[in-house]
Amino acid sequence: MNIIADENMPFVTECFSSIGEVLTVSGREITPKVVADKDVLLVRSVTPVNEDLLAGSRVKFVGTATIGFEHIDIDYLKDNNIGFASAPGSNANSAAEYVIAALLDIGQKHNINLKGKSIGIIGVGKVGSKVAKKCTALAMKTYLNDPPLHRETRDVKYLPLEDLYDCDFITFHTPLTFEGIDKTFHLADEKFFKSLKSGCIFINASRGGVVDSSSLKEAIKSGKMRATILDVWEDEPNIDTELLQIVDIGTPHIAGYSLDGKIAGMIMIYKAACEYFGLDAKFDVEDFLPKPSMPQIKIKPTSGGEQEVLLNVVRQVYDIREDDAKLRRILKKSAQTRGTFFDDLRKNYPIRREFQNTNVVLATELTSKKLEGIGFKIANSQSV
Repeated sequence: MNIIADENMPFVTECFSSIGEVLTVSGREITPKVVADKDVLLVRSVTPVNEDLLAGSRVKFVGTATIGFEHIDIDYLKDNNIGFASAPGSNANSAAEYVIAALLDIGQKHNINLKGKSIGIIGVGKVGSKVAKKCTALAMKTYLNDPPLHRETRDVKYLPLEDLYDCDFITFHTPLTFEGIDKTFHLADEKFFKSLKSGCIFINASRGGVVDSSSLKEAIKSGKMRATILDVWEDEPNIDTELLQIVDIGTPHIAGYSLDGKIAGMIMIYKAACEYFGLDAKFDVEDFLPKPSMPQIKIKPTSGGEQEVLLNVVRQVYDIREDDAKLRRILKKSAQTRGTFFDDLRKNYPIRREFQNTNVVLATELTSKKLEGIGFKIANSQSV
């Protein structure tokens, strides 16, 4: 069996070589010629998979190691009896931890106590629900908007979008859809930003096209936004560098890029491929996860206020400032090379582990509950 895979999947060769011969290339270099004689196609979000790519090929199975699959023409796959699998929820915890890191960083930068602040979460699926849980652990007030879930459950906790406009923070976690009653393309448009309360802090870690970049720039320049955090951008990898210069935190679409999430996603589509072809899966997540580089953090009794302690612990595992600084180097690149630079940041992203791999020692009872609530393990000082 011949397999073509995005090289940006860790251990994909080691894993999938158990069922076939694996060739890896850059996701943007997966072309009709490359896939023509392949049986299995494994992609991430940068590769559009449709008739233009697959027509005339012998591809029998497509797997995307991502939560979303708007880059996949599902109808074409169904019409041509091509198997398909995605990785729902695989990097949800990673993306939620990104939001927590951003909240704590912005809290310090703007001297904001997160306790009691309101956060509107737009899209309450795999990622949004984890964001809500972690924000609740930080004693924030969560307001949820998810029209499909509201129609499905009739749960009153899912509010109309208008009910979120007065929140202190707004964070997006929706898929990108272009039609229908739940269309999200440019959901955050001029009207949306004008409706928000002055001083709102805006976060987008979903898809770039959910936000109308021009409207966001106007909102920032007008002073409407107190702060803006963007992990995703319209027209990636050729991002709007003017927008980058005026946001507080800008990162290269890596919110879900923890090693834990990447390997989980890869294993999900590996098992799906094995099932599709009637093969036994020989590997699981544990076969590829290394030991964490930060297995334990000890907090000194004089480490500072509670939110400062939380920030310092999070930064020892994931310092969002580093990703922001790396992306800003794109401003020194020529317009012709910026797209490649953006892609290279993602391709060469350093190992980042999730909070649950780290034990925290000597936290006060209240801080311990918050650290545990956002994902860390808590160890008694007498047991270590």
